Parts: sequence; C-alpha cells; structure tokens
Amino acid sequence: MTKPPTDATADPARGPAPEGQSMWGGRFSVKPAELMQAINVSIGFDKRLAAQDLAGSKAHAAMLEAVGVISPADAAAIQGGLAAIEREMADGVFPFREEFEDIHMNVEARLRELIGPAAGRLHTARSRNDQVALDFRMWVREACERSAGQLQALQRALLAQAEAHADTLMPGFTHLQPAQPVTFGHHLMAYVEMFGRDASRFADARDRMNECPLGAAALAGSPFPIDRHRTASALGFDRPTANSMDSVAARDFALEALSAAAICATHLSRLAEEIVIWTTPQFGFVRLSDAFSTGSSIMPQKRNPDAAELVRAKVGRILGALTALSVVMKGLPMTYSKDMQEDKVPTFEAFDALELGLTAMTGMAADLTPNRERMAAAAGSGFSTATDLADWLVRRLNMPFRDAHHVTGAAVKRAEALGVDLSQLPLAELQALEPRVTADIFEVLTPAASAASRMSYGGTAPEQVRAQIKRWKDLLS
Repeated sequence: MTKPPTDATADPARGPAPEGQSMWGGRFSVKPAELMQAINVSIGFDKRLAAQDLAGSKAHAAMLEAVGVISPADAAAIQGGLAAIEREMADGVFPFREEFEDIHMNVEARLRELIGPAAGRLHTARSRNDQVALDFRMWVREACERSAGQLQALQRALLAQAEAHADTLMPGFTHLQPAQPVTFGHHLMAYVEMFGRDASRFADARDRMNECPLGAAALAGSPFPIDRHRTASALGFDRPTANSMDSVAARDFALEALSAAAICATHLSRLAEEIVIWTTPQFGFVRLSDAFSTGSSIMPQKRNPDAAELVRAKVGRILGALTALSVVMKGLPMTYSKDMQEDKVPTFEAFDALELGLTAMTGMAADLTPNRERMAAAAGSGFSTATDLADWLVRRLNMPFRDAHHVTGAAVKRAEALGVDLSQLPLAELQALEPRVTADIFEVLTPAASAASRMSYGGTAPEQVRAQIKRWKDLLS
C-alpha cells in the first residue's frame, strides 16, 4: 500500500499553482502569449463536459481512497468540495475562467479554493489525457442514448399515423414517377424500419464505446496501485480499456457515433423532403398545421413547410461534423495530440442539430393530416396497375412473365392512345392483344385491389401493414 503524502508538496501530482502561474507552469518561466492563450483555451466549449468531469473525479477520488493512495480525510474533503462545485454549477454561479484553459483545470482550481491543498491529491494517477478521454466518451455515450430514445418517440408517432392509415391508398414511386399503388401506412412504416436501424446503430456504438479510459494516465498507465475496474464500474462502464495508449489516442467512438448520426440525419432528410413535396398544391397529399408552417412577408397565400426544410438542411451540418473529425484524426501519431481538442465542437454541434431535427420531425409526424381523396385519386395515375395486369396473365394464363410484360406494355400504349386508364380499357382491346383474356382481369386493375393483393411478408396489403405495426408496437413496448 502506498503511504499517503503528508502535504501537497510531497504529492507527485501537485495541486493548482499559486496565483499568476499556469496549472502546468513549473516547466515554463513566462506566461503564454495572448495568441497562444486564445488558440489553446477550450473552456468556452468543453464546459459542457462539467457533469462528466465531476462524475469522473468523484469516482477517481473514491478509488484512490479505497486503495490507500489518499487518506480518508483528504478523500472526504475532495468529495465535499466536488459536491459544492456541483451545486454551484446547478445554480449557475460557478466561476468559469479562461485562465485555467479547460473544464478539468477549472474544476481543480475551484476545488483548491474551496478545500485547500488536499485538492492537489485528486490528480494523482491520472492525466488530463485520460480525463478528457473519459469525459468525452461519457458525453458521447449519453448522446447516443438520447438519440435512441428520441428515435423511439419518432417511431411511435409514425406508428400512430400508420395505424390510422393502414388502408389509405397512395401512389408508390420509383424515380419519383408513379409505380404501384401502396398505402400511406405502408409508406410510413418504411421510415419506422429505417429509424429502427438508426436506433440500433446508436445502441451498437454505445456498447462498443462502453469501456473506461480513466487510469491510462498520460499514455503509459500509472505506478500507483489503482483499481481501474472499480472506477469503470462506478461510472457505468462494462470494463476498463485494455491498452493505455489506445485509451487516450482513440476517438473512433465519436466517429462511430457521428457516422450513426449522419445516417440518421439522411433518413430524416428524406422524410422531410417527402413532406415538402406532399404539401405542395401540385401533390396536396398532406397538410401541416400552422404549428409547423410559416408564411411569406410578401405573398399572403403562402404556407411554407419551413420545419421540414430546416430538418432537411441539418444533414449538411452533421455530415460536416463527421468529415471534420475524420480529417482531424487521420494523420495523428500515437498518442494524444492537441489536435484532438477539435473533437468536441463538431460533435456537440452535430448532436444538437440531430436532437432538434428528431424533435421537430416527431412533431410533424404527429401533426400530418393526409388528404385521403387526393392520394387515392393519384394512386391509380400513370397506369400504376400495369404490373397487376402482367401478374394476372402469368397466374391465370400461365404466360411467361417476359411475354406478359410485353402484352401489358402494349395495353398501356393502347390505353394511352385512347386517353383512358387500364381499368377503363375495353375488354375487346385487351383481347385483341391476348385472346385468352377474360373479364375477370378487371378485378385486379383498381388501386385498392392492387394494394390488397400484395400479401407477401412486408407487402403493402393492409393486413400485412397492420401486422408490422403490431410487431413494432411490441418491440417498442
């Protein structure tokens, strides 16, 4: 067991420097130049890590006491001081100061002001390198948890709409051209699936990052008899990281989280784009209430889907954050480099944007009012039941699909020439193309019949849509 030092000067990790000196001033004889101070200081943004920094310090102090590195009296003083700092932060009176560079030094300096020299013992067996790796990892872990929770709220909003419109017809598109009739519920369930995968990506990223870097110290570990498993458990990690160099060098946990965020934002953007299209007078498929629409300063008739447009734009910021951090990390040697200070701002901004986008989309999903009549009318446009005609020829006349495809193409061409839909094409016209066609063919040429026939697993038939809605309700419960 290591004997506790008797005073701050005997502690290998000395406490905050006297007034006027930098926290790392023992090696340097002059203060940093103003420009160096400006480029070096990070407290303006990393104060967002305050809660994580305090949690890590509390766990570290408790572990140091448990293994006998610091005395119970010093541990009690440290814990009391950290609790006081936590209250100051909650009350908004904590004195954040640029002279102490970052959140770690701000906390330690304030701790010394509150409890005196015992504060210097807190930094024993750790470095700002493993401290920031811990704080940032905890913050990203919590961001992944928040995003997964918000995704579930969005899925529930979509499920409610899908259930109400499991049999509401609309056109399904490929190339943004009418393809086959589907239901609005089925269309929304596609996004439920996408957002479900997004949530699983955040969960996977969280599981992978759930290893505690505290105790790696600067890069090589610590000579003190620390218990890294104890601190890992106290902070909710599955285990400590297994390599001290990797512990302080790695930011792939943030890159993975940003990758998941970028994919999720892309899905949000696709749904936002569809809302923008659907709300145009040309489509008129859905309406957003005033809560999610804005007007024009010059055109009094306008109803602009600004909320959807802003969500659509968020993907640019989030993709930019992923790119920015990738570029920061791509050329760094082992282990810690100051470049890595640039990891936080893009990550913070990306998750701020994502959380706002998820919240806004959840509101819009619940707010949408579909125009059933307009969508049903559009569901049959563009000869959308042509595939049903071809399928009927295959099923009823045992025709090879390629032959049926040719006959159907000819039928579409004839209907187009006559200015009618396929369901209005006279039987004689169809029999001129294929003599074996009977009047039964008209039973499959309506949009409703087309959608109802798609009974394969995951298909658009209302029965299948309701089955998938139930499955997701069970999963989310």
